Amino acid sequence: MSIAVDRDAAFVAGVRKIADEVAAAHADEVDRDARFPREAVDALRAAGALSSQVPEELGGGGVSVAGIASACFELGRRCSATAMVFAMHQIQVGTIVRHLDGASGFEGYLRALCDEQRLIASVTSEIGTGGDMGRSIAAVTPTDGPLLELEKRAPTVSYGAHCDDLFTTARRSPDAEPQDQVLVLSRADQTELEPAGTWDTIGMRGTCSPGFVVRAKFAPEQVLAAPFSTVMNESLVPLSHIFWSFVWLGIATDAFERGRSFVRAAARRNPGEPVPAAHGLSRVMSELTMLRAEVQSALAEFVQASDEPGRERLATMGSVLRFNNLKLAASEQAPRVCMGVLEVIGIVGYKNDSPFGVGRHLRDTLSARLMVANERIHSVDAGLLMIAKEV
Repeated sequence: MSIAVDRDAAFVAGVRKIADEVAAAHADEVDRDARFPREAVDALRAAGALSSQVPEELGGGGVSVAGIASACFELGRRCSATAMVFAMHQIQVGTIVRHLDGASGFEGYLRALCDEQRLIASVTSEIGTGGDMGRSIAAVTPTDGPLLELEKRAPTVSYGAHCDDLFTTARRSPDAEPQDQVLVLSRADQTELEPAGTWDTIGMRGTCSPGFVVRAKFAPEQVLAAPFSTVMNESLVPLSHIFWSFVWLGIATDAFERGRSFVRAAARRNPGEPVPAAHGLSRVMSELTMLRAEVQSALAEFVQASDEPGRERLATMGSVLRFNNLKLAASEQAPRVCMGVLEVIGIVGYKNDSPFGVGRHLRDTLSARLMVANERIHSVDAGLLMIAKEV
């Protein structure tokens, strides 16, 4: 256990250094220009961080889910775009690692990922499904030769133009039902991305997430054997909600620290005098504390359930509700913290050129409600609450 803890601690310390020295230096420019945070991602590549979650026996860092979550938090404190790119990549890596099932093709891919520090993006959303990740229109289709192919119209593909590989959901075959899905891993040289939109947004601008028509040709062994319904409940959804929530917690934490610095500066200017803004900051701290507790408890529950034989608890309705509610709570609480800080600081926090500015933080956390829309999650939860035995 101590070896694993030491490994995680060393990894997180290295990511924190990259966050402080590289990601933070370019965060404002990345946001302003809506450009990919290439400097920070290159630094993470150079540190071997993109393969940190891969088991050591396959050449990776063997870092735990908890270690990855902490890294998402550290990056979120400095550059939310870098943090979200890192989190999305690690969601894909974690999904592959947890559902290898002895597949030599995917084991070989993970070794290549370690050697080449390949960046994976996901294509789960699709025009025509109403935002339901559990249904696909696109299908894995045979060709005249040994390869398979797919074509998918995606309204967003985060950092799709900057990734090395894509992990795409599709129906198992042209005659499969919309819910009978698989995950396909295609390399950049097997994939064509036809632009189908722009990315001029309020926040999370550096994730560079326009729409694309995705076309890929690939070998049969590049289709993950496990059904997507299993992968979604046991890995993809809980990992997404955990890693995203740690990113949002990081953003909110940095906003709070800016508010605290502002209040301290006011106290130094008038020693011995009451600082009215301190009362507001105290109220914001209670919000941040609740967010932190929710995120950390969900992580602990996921780790515990993952360690149980068969991971059966993760397939229950109660587990689906638990991690859906994590996303709902964190996505609503994080912007509330940032707004509270803005009210504490006032006009100085509203200015983009101020060291106390929290405009970027607020804008970036507003995206949280839209990443798998909260209304859709509430709709799913409402149905589950009617039939779930335990919640």
